Amino acid sequence: MKDYLAQIEKLRKDAAECALIRDLATDPAKREAFDRLARHLTVLADQVEMALLERKTGTNPSSP
Repeated sequence: MKDYLAQIEKLRKDAAECALIRDLATDPAKREAFDRLARHLTVLADQVEMALLERKTGTNPSSP
């Protein structure tokens, strides 16, 4: 479980760093690239968190 928590923390930290770079970028192409990276890393962190919850509860919260 510590591995999951560490990965979630790392992904969220990396997403925040990408968002910071995006906000500081003056080149529109770089701004867009770092925006995509920040969003993608956030989605990955969310997916790892969902997997952790599924494993913890033994259920799939995304299925009806």
